[in-house]
Formats: sequence, structure tokens, C-alpha cells
Amino acid sequence: MPPLAELLLAPAVTEVVTTSLWSHVYTAGGVLLVLFALARLAGERRQPGNTLAWLLVIVLLPYVGVPLFFLFGGRKIRRLAARKRRIRLPSPPGSRASAATLADPVAQAIRTSGAGDPVGGNSVRLLGTGEEAFAELERRIRAARYSIHIATYILGRDRVGRQLVELLAERARAGVKVRLQLDALGCFFASGSFVDPLRAAGGEVAKFLPVIPLSSRGSANLRNHRKIAIFDHTTAIVGGHNLAEEYMGPYPWRKRWTDLGAVIHGPAAALLDDVFLADWSFATRRAVEPTPLPPPAPASVIAPFIPAGAPGMTSELQVVASGPDVSGDPLYEGMLAMIQEATHSIWIVTPYFLPDEVLLRTLIVKARTGRDVTLILPARSNHPVTDLARRPYLRQLVRSGARVLAYQPRMLHAKAIIVDDRLALIGSANVDMRSLFVNFEIGVVLHTATDVHAIRAWAGALARDARQLHLGDLKRRRFPANLAEDLSRLLTPLL
Repeated sequence: MPPLAELLLAPAVTEVVTTSLWSHVYTAGGVLLVLFALARLAGERRQPGNTLAWLLVIVLLPYVGVPLFFLFGGRKIRRLAARKRRIRLPSPPGSRASAATLADPVAQAIRTSGAGDPVGGNSVRLLGTGEEAFAELERRIRAARYSIHIATYILGRDRVGRQLVELLAERARAGVKVRLQLDALGCFFASGSFVDPLRAAGGEVAKFLPVIPLSSRGSANLRNHRKIAIFDHTTAIVGGHNLAEEYMGPYPWRKRWTDLGAVIHGPAAALLDDVFLADWSFATRRAVEPTPLPPPAPASVIAPFIPAGAPGMTSELQVVASGPDVSGDPLYEGMLAMIQEATHSIWIVTPYFLPDEVLLRTLIVKARTGRDVTLILPARSNHPVTDLARRPYLRQLVRSGARVLAYQPRMLHAKAIIVDDRLALIGSANVDMRSLFVNFEIGVVLHTATDVHAIRAWAGALARDARQLHLGDLKRRRFPANLAEDLSRLLTPLL
């Protein structure tokens, strides 16, 4: 070859060799990252379905799956959980529940899984509409004398969100200690200048686990889904309502979702405040002293919280926090215990139904043994992929003899479990693997018959507005709809 040709070809050969070398480096690096992700996956305590779903994403789509796993794949992140004060809920003095309630198998299962004992001396009133929830929240904010602590997953940039921010700012200017905790992902567009009026008035705002920049590996996956409002350490509102127009508002709105909450007065409210303060301390990285109990409120303030016809503050409640800051899975194990102890009926109301295998099989066995297993879901939820993913579970339940009711009027966002008309669970958790095994959630178990009957009556009203689904409604569809269902089911643990 002539010298001139060699000179012309040399850069090209060098470029090819360099490109080939870097290609091998990238390939080797990618393989190492996949192997490292698989090692981390194998080392974490996970549901088998969750492990399989991540395994398929990592192996089949490594350039997408590996980054997603390191960003969202953590469950109970050890370092993160160690930084957060562990939630322990000892009973306030003089508030112990009755011996019969303390000895109840469900109460014992919840306690030994990481939650506290049931406490007595409470009153409970349900909030069955978004208008009731907003009116109660507004009234409690205006009546608070010392402190207002609110945690929400979503704060809407709408009329409702703006009105609540302005009201909280007004109370902060009046000298009330106002703390507003926002989940950084759920309130991504409402945690900045939107809440500046509250900050300017002297109130405090905290973001829980900021997504940008990431607090730590897996922090984007760990969301605070708890919805709690506590006033003066003695009164609380808990349930599924977020602070946005879809969930609540001063006037009826045809697009408003159906949800459920409760206003609680008594020792259980103090325990809910302890949960809030633990979250607040973690979010702000500042120690917070427990709130001292204020002087007793006047009778005119307490009276609205006692349900009409009730003899007094008699409700026995068990506060159940669940998430990386709790040693076990008390909410999940409490649900299992409730279902396993059922002797005649199990009613479940949830917007999303994506259970793990143990929970599903327990419901199937109960239905086959003649128990009334009734599941109430929205006919269409706000997440179509979850509606596809739930279909195989619903088919199995219907075949076993369970009733599946599709709520027709609007989106159903309420969460409740009622067992034998003697126990009920309400709170923020959906019946899906994210709520049960990943998120920070809050629940309240009601052990008093009058409270449980009220929730059962509310669920009965939902059932009257629902259509029962049969196997024909849930049968597998033709391609490509059946493929979409299968893929959704495969990814259920990640939803």
C-alpha cells in the first residue's frame, strides 16, 4: 500500500479500534450494573411477585430497568429507616381499652406486628362526603387554639387548596402553631410559591423526601401517603381525603370523588399527632418535642364530636402506622388477621385492588367456606392500568363465590374493611402492594359496635349504587386487550 494511503487510513482504523474498545467497556459496565442490581434485588426482603417483576424489567430492558430499580426499587431502606424516629405508640395514661378488646386476636396481631394497643375514651364521627370533610376541616382550623398539624399526599393548586392555604395563614398570624407537611412527589407543583402565604404568615411547611435532588437511593419510591389533620393534640381527622377539589370542597360538584374520613376526639388523636411529629422531625431534620396537652376545651367545643345518641366518649380505637418507620407490617398483618378471624362477613371498599398472593388466597378460602365476601370498587378508576391488572384477581374471587360490586356514580377513593359487623379499618391505605409494603400509611381500627355499624351502613349505601360483576363481565378479551391485561398483571407489584 502506498505511504499516502496508509496515512489516510490510519485515523479511520484508530477510530474503529477506539469505538470498539469503548463499546466493550460500555457492555461490560452494563453487565456489571445488571449483576449488581440483581444482587441487591436478591438481598432484599420482597414479595416473590415483586422480585419477578423487577427481574423481568432489569433483564429485558436493562437500560431502563436498572436506573428505575436504583431510583424506585427500594422497599424498607435500612439507612433511611434508621434516620427516621421509629414510631412507637404507647397508650396515654388512663386510656387503656377494655380487657375484652385488648384480648381480641386481631388487636393482638396488630400490636405484636409493631403497632400500639387499642385505646378507649374516644368519640368518632364519619365524614361520608367531600362537603362534610371540607366543612369539618374548616371548622377545626378556625377553632384550634394552640396547634394545627396537617399531612397530605396531594395539595391541589385549585380553589380548595388556595382557600385552605389562606385559612391556615390566617390562623398562623393569630398565633396558632401551624405545620403543613406535603409529600414531595404528590405535591410536586404545590410545595413552592403556592404555599408562600403560609410561610409569610409564620406557618411552617415541610416537604417529605424531596424527589429533586434525591434524598437517598430509593427515596423517590418511598412516599408519605398518610392523610392526617390534628388540632390541639386532642382532635384529629383521618381518612382518604386529599386537600384538593376532587376530594373535598364547600359546595357539591358532580365530578367529586366518593371518599371516607372520620373525625376523632380523644387519646387516639394524640397518638395520630405522635405519628405526625415523627414524620415532621424526619422531614425537617429537626427534633420536635412532644406537644404538651392543652387545658381541657370547653364543652361547646367537644360536643360536636360526640355522635348523636351516643352515651359519650366510648369508642375504642387502635392507631396503626405502617411503612419503613415501623418494625413490621402491622397494617397488612392486621388486614389478614381481620379476614382470617371473620365468621360470617368481610366487606372491602378500595379504589385499587392488587393484592399479594396470601391476601388473595385468604379471601378465596373465606368465600368458598360460605362467608359473605363483598368487594366494592369503582367501575372505572383514575388509573386504567390498575383496572386492567385487577381483572384476573376479580375473576378468581367471583369463581370462589365472592361478590364484586362496581360503584357506578363516580370515582370511588374510599378505603375501608368491615368484618362481622364488629371490627372495621379505615385510613389511607389501598388494597395494593404499594400501600401495604412500600408507602408510609396510617389506619385506624374501630373496635366499638356503634362505630362499626355506622361504617357498615355507609358501605351498604355504596352497594346500592353499584352493579354486581359476573364472570361474563370479567372474561378474557381478544388480542391485543388480553396481552395488555397480562402485561399489567405482570407489573402489578410495581404499580
